[in-house]
Amino acid sequence: MKKIMITGAGTGLGKGTAIGLAKKGHQVIAGVQVWEQKSKLLEELKEHKIEDKVEVIKLDILSDLDCQNAARYDIDILVNNAGMGQSGPVGEMPVGLIRQVMETNVFSTLEFSQPFIRAMQERGSGKIVFVSSIAGLTTSPYLGAYNASKHALESIAQSLRDELHSFGVSVASINPGPFETGFNDRMYESFEQWHDDDYYFTNKKTIIEASKKLLENQFDPQIMIDEMVNVIPQDDQAFRTIVPKEFEKMCKAYQERQYDLKCNEIDKSKS
Repeated sequence: MKKIMITGAGTGLGKGTAIGLAKKGHQVIAGVQVWEQKSKLLEELKEHKIEDKVEVIKLDILSDLDCQNAARYDIDILVNNAGMGQSGPVGEMPVGLIRQVMETNVFSTLEFSQPFIRAMQERGSGKIVFVSSIAGLTTSPYLGAYNASKHALESIAQSLRDELHSFGVSVASINPGPFETGFNDRMYESFEQWHDDDYYFTNKKTIIEASKKLLENQFDPQIMIDEMVNVIPQDDQAFRTIVPKEFEKMCKAYQERQYDLKCNEIDKSKS
């Protein structure tokens, strides 16, 4: 049994995975962004009769106080699941929103991980798991900010994998496809907070039509939760876990096509 910390465990895949790992007997530290999420999660833990297996802590990875408190835990595995997204055309959206996404998904995630990396290096064992996305291996119109953050996270994970291997620290990436947790829906509608057809040249209807391609084809999140519960405790987990499995071929094909496209062409499979 492992001692596992999960960030972003107040909702969605993070919460489901925390519960699932506890049911398997692992000791879980579940980090939730706001206090209100702690109350709700504690109720669910009682319903599942696993409250003795999960310690719920307030953990906003943008908060120095929360991060300092979390860093005192001695853990076997860190699962970096916390994240956010913004939608809109990157040629027009306020760059400050892109910075917010990068700060949460990349910079704060890495900064939060570093004390645990140091402790694992000194101990000579441990694992860091980054919950990325297929958005880190492909791109989609009007999700450029989120794509950029997950592409950056993929690079960090790959670099850490190669740098930490000799110290006995393993690094893995998990890449969910579109799952119906509410995250994608809220991300895609976020552009409406700032977009105005009278000012921006990208029409609102164009963005909404593009979003339907993803939002109308989402999967049951339990599929992803079950796979995360399965692979996270494994000592020999594959470096990259893509779910649904058939998306692995899609991601590889997408990356291969980028070598053949001209600068004045688009990837029609993603338009």
